[in-house]
Amino acid sequence: MTRKLYMKITLSALLAFVAIGMSTAATAADTAVATVNGKPIKQSLYDYITKDAAARGQNVDDNVRNVIINRLVSSELIYQEAQRSGYDKQADFVAKQELAGRELLVNSYLEDYLKKNPVSDAAVKAEYEKYKQEVGDKEYSARHILVSTEAEAKDIIAQLGKGADFAKLAKEKSKDPGGKENGGDLGWFAPGSMVKPFSEAVSKMKKGSYTTDPVQTQFGWHVIKLEDVRDAQPMPFEKVQAALKKQLQQRQLEKLLSDLRSKAKIVENPPKK
Repeated sequence: MTRKLYMKITLSALLAFVAIGMSTAATAADTAVATVNGKPIKQSLYDYITKDAAARGQNVDDNVRNVIINRLVSSELIYQEAQRSGYDKQADFVAKQELAGRELLVNSYLEDYLKKNPVSDAAVKAEYEKYKQEVGDKEYSARHILVSTEAEAKDIIAQLGKGADFAKLAKEKSKDPGGKENGGDLGWFAPGSMVKPFSEAVSKMKKGSYTTDPVQTQFGWHVIKLEDVRDAQPMPFEKVQAALKKQLQQRQLEKLLSDLRSKAKIVENPPKK
């Protein structure tokens, strides 16, 4: 028995016992795989753990079955002792139990929702085409100096016109924390990864030049120097396929929540301090 298998079985047993505390009594058909101080351990719990183990690719032989039952018995012993000690009545435990049950139910529902509403291969490929358009056909390497006012930016441009060193000015004057440390170097980036006024300015520049007019964005005023340009190299579809699928699934879930909110009557009360 490997440690990996032991840990997975232990986790499944703990999840099962969360369910014990929140479920109704066993049905007549739910026989016991063991009893501890007269308390039955349900067959359904054992079945769930073995099914989960098999789904993970584990070989559920007689040895594994014995380990599962032993873990259930051990958990039941501690469970009963915790009840005798009154832990199940403590406010923090009751809140934690409710949150754990809520999270388990929510996650189970969302898993099932995604299974019933799968993201199609066509949708993933369409998202990849959007990604390639955002990347564009060029990538840029640039430096920038970010300041609060247009007047400050114009003063920096004037200093550059007199031969001042761009990197040195960035370290002295930029309010971009990263810019202070590396002379305003932004490294290589695709136009789509920058705010529009910034990317539009960069795309019109020539290698080695700097902006003679300040560029305004929501972050402030920029003076930009274009270091280099190269052909863009989008990640191959196979490399980003999984990430794009997750992104589309996240959008599905956000839409689901938005739809539920739009139909719900929500009244918020200030929590007690």
